[in-house]
Amino acid sequence: MKILNIIISALRALQRNKMRSFLTMLGIIIGVAAVIMMLAIGEGAQYAVKQQIASLGTNVLIITPGSLQQGGVRIGAGSAITLTEDDAYAIKNECPAVAYVSPGLRAGGQVIAGNMNWATGVEGCSADYLLIRQWSVEYGEFFTEADVKAAAKVCVLGKTVADNLFPDSSPIGQTIRIRNVPFRVVGVLSAKGQDAMGNDQDDIILAPYTTVLRRLSRSPYLRYINVSATSPENIPVAQQQITELLRMRHRIQEYEQDDFTIRNQSDIAQAATATSQILTILLASIASVSLIVGGIGIMNIMLVSVTERTREIGIRMSVGARSRDILTQFLIEALVLSLLGGIIGIILGVLGSSLISRFAEWPTFITAFSIILSFGFSIAVGIFFGFYPARKAALLNPIDALRYE
Repeated sequence: MKILNIIISALRALQRNKMRSFLTMLGIIIGVAAVIMMLAIGEGAQYAVKQQIASLGTNVLIITPGSLQQGGVRIGAGSAITLTEDDAYAIKNECPAVAYVSPGLRAGGQVIAGNMNWATGVEGCSADYLLIRQWSVEYGEFFTEADVKAAAKVCVLGKTVADNLFPDSSPIGQTIRIRNVPFRVVGVLSAKGQDAMGNDQDDIILAPYTTVLRRLSRSPYLRYINVSATSPENIPVAQQQITELLRMRHRIQEYEQDDFTIRNQSDIAQAATATSQILTILLASIASVSLIVGGIGIMNIMLVSVTERTREIGIRMSVGARSRDILTQFLIEALVLSLLGGIIGIILGVLGSSLISRFAEWPTFITAFSIILSFGFSIAVGIFFGFYPARKAALLNPIDALRYE
C-alpha cells in the first residue's frame, strides 16, 4: 500500500466515528490550550517584573549602610549609620564610571494642604534623582541644584499625593505642611505605578535632601545613596570604584568588613526573573498533565478501534497488506487526532490568553516557543500513545483476525 492510500484510509476510519474522534481529541485540545495559556501568563509575569524593575531606573546602584557590631553581636543591615553628604560628593567627583549621584533619606508624616491631609513618605534627593530613576515631571518643574544647596523648602508631589491633596485644583504654587514645615509645590511627577514589591511609587513627595536633613530628619547621616553608572557594562567597574573609595574614606582596614552595602539592579532583576521562571515552569508542568491524559485517551480509543476492526485488519493482510502498512495506518490515525487537537488547542490557547489579558487585566505574552513546544508535545504524545495499539494491530495473525467475530 502506498503512503497516500494509508493516509486516506486512516482519515476515513476516523470520519466514520466523528463524535468519538472529537472526544478523543478533546484531551489534546484542552492540554495544548492550557499549556499555551499558562506559558503566556508566566511570560507576561516575567515581562511585568522586568518592566517594574526597569522603572527603578537605569544602571542603578544603591548604597546603604552596613551592619553594626556591638559586643560581638551584629545588629543587622542598615545599623551602621556612616554615609554622609561628603561620601556622595566624593563618589560623584572621584569615580569615573559614575554618571549621576543622588544622596537619599526618607521621612514620613501627615501632610496637610488646606482642609485636606494625607499620610505619605517624603524622600530627600538631589537634582540628579530623575535622571537616575528615568522619571519625568508631568507638569510644573523639578527643583534645581541651587534649591538643594540653599536647602529650599520646595517639593514635587507624586501623582497619588497630588490627587489626594488637590483633587479639584492644581497643586503648582500651593503650600503644604509636612511636620508643620511649609513647603511650596513646584511640580507633579508623571505616574509610575507599582514597583516590583507592589508598593505605589506615586505615593511620595520629593524634596531637596538638604532640606529633609535639616528640617525633618535633623541628622547628618544619609540612609542611602542612589548612583547611576555611565553604562550597563560599567556597573561592575562603578561598584568596584565606589567600594574602594568608601573603604578609604571610612578608614576600613583590609581585615575589616565593609560598613556599607552596594546592591545593583541586575541582582534584583535576576532574583525576580528566576522566581517568575520557576512559576512559569510550574504552571506549564501542571498544564502538561492534561496532555498526558489526552494521550492516554488516544491510546484507549485506538485499542478499542483495533478490537473493533480486527476482521478488517485480517482482510487487509490477506490481500497483501504488510504488518508495516497496518502499523503505519494506525499510527497515522493517532497522529491525525493529535495534530488536529494541537491546531484547535493552539487557536483556543491564543484566544484564551487574549481574554485573560482583557478581562482579568493580567499581562500575557505568547511566544513562538510556547506554540512550537505545545504543538510538538501534542505530536509526541500522539505517536507515543498510538504506537502500542498500532503495534498490536500489526502483530495480529491474519487467520485469527479473519475468524474474529
